[in-house]
Amino acid sequence: METVMDTIVDSLFCFFVTLGAVPIIRCSRGTAAEMVAVKLDKKLRENLRDARNSLFTGDTLGAGQFSFQRPLLVLVDRNIDLATPLHHTWTYQALVHDVLDFHLNRVNLEESSGVENSPAGARPKRKNKKSYDLTPVDKFWQKHKGSPFPEVAESVQQELESYRAQEDEVKRLKSIMGLEGEDEGAISMLSDNTAKLTSAVSSLPELLEKKRLIDLHTNVATAVLEHIKARKLDVYFEYEEKIMSKTTLDKSLLDIISDPDAGTPEDKMRLFLIYYISTQQAPSEADLEQYKKALTDAGCNLNPLQYIKQWKAFTKMASAPASYGNTTTKPMGLLSRVMNTGSQFVMEGVKNLVLKQQNLPVTRILDNLMEMKSNPETDDYRYFDPKMLRGNDSSVPRNKNPFQEAIVFVVGGGNYIEYQNLVDYIKGKQGKHILYGCSELFNATQFINQLSQLGQK
Repeated sequence: METVMDTIVDSLFCFFVTLGAVPIIRCSRGTAAEMVAVKLDKKLRENLRDARNSLFTGDTLGAGQFSFQRPLLVLVDRNIDLATPLHHTWTYQALVHDVLDFHLNRVNLEESSGVENSPAGARPKRKNKKSYDLTPVDKFWQKHKGSPFPEVAESVQQELESYRAQEDEVKRLKSIMGLEGEDEGAISMLSDNTAKLTSAVSSLPELLEKKRLIDLHTNVATAVLEHIKARKLDVYFEYEEKIMSKTTLDKSLLDIISDPDAGTPEDKMRLFLIYYISTQQAPSEADLEQYKKALTDAGCNLNPLQYIKQWKAFTKMASAPASYGNTTTKPMGLLSRVMNTGSQFVMEGVKNLVLKQQNLPVTRILDNLMEMKSNPETDDYRYFDPKMLRGNDSSVPRNKNPFQEAIVFVVGGGNYIEYQNLVDYIKGKQGKHILYGCSELFNATQFINQLSQLGQK
């Protein structure tokens, strides 16, 4: 544990040296995040005290984007919110990370290419492995990675139509340019179209790049859509949103767990864990046995539940469960544009759910601390200022002004759902910046595996 903590502290220290800023640190009490905060405060303090060798003097200080005001570092512990990493999501980037093999901005897909006929009879063709890089240079990705999935499918379709229109225009101009000179109408059209063709030819590289991106996102979005349909992920997402926002449920949890067509055993386990974490009143032993039986019949591994039970019993003594706000998603009927037969995506049966902005626990904590709001959730957070000569154990901030820059760091792992929630939150705050970091970035499968190992111990 000490080694893990030291690695996190060293990394954060290097990060702030590179940034050229000494942060003000806030963290919750009695968590791993507090251990990191104490160690980081000590390391920054020691470095600042040694004036000759300090890394925060001269050229480096103020060289970063945080030059006017010191940034706020909010250290949160994964334990404050175990439901979000298990949540089925509905935005493009988080879905890609959840259902596909996505690591370091590269997504690996397996594409099966139908059936080939061999002398021994029909057999499935070998699966081709393809890799795609989803980088900041990709304009479509930058614009739509935080969008709800049906919106992404619709945008890919629009891009494709716009590309085809431009391609047809180039073909039309080429055919006109090839006309015989005897036709007087053709000659007058020629002079007019030469300029158009020149412009069309000069935009060819851009057109080819557009085609590459359309193909890339068509393939990635199709792979995601296959998962959504096969596992009914839209149903899971909507149901979990209702559980987390304490809305009345239109279908019993047991029905979904027992439905053989709804999702994988892991999907069912994730849904049940979210229910177990989010309810104020844990289910009775008799009910729990019934759920356990249904989960076991569905092929689920119950180890994660063992750990969550222990965790819930422990946190019950410490504090109340995290609240997720009371807003929910609205189904908007099935997609119209994307449903038409000319579309790449047959979205039939998939709900077009519109997301409503609601702050997750991490975003809410950041909002309280960044805006200096008084809230029982964060009033007890410890306050460290490494520039103060004597460190004092206080939760009373000396700085009363709201912060312009903040770094959120989750000790115990983070995910794209939280990241996207913070991005959406900061859009409404002009002139403010947030960076999100975590000790590791995992998807729900990796998180379930971790809980499973903890449940075995």
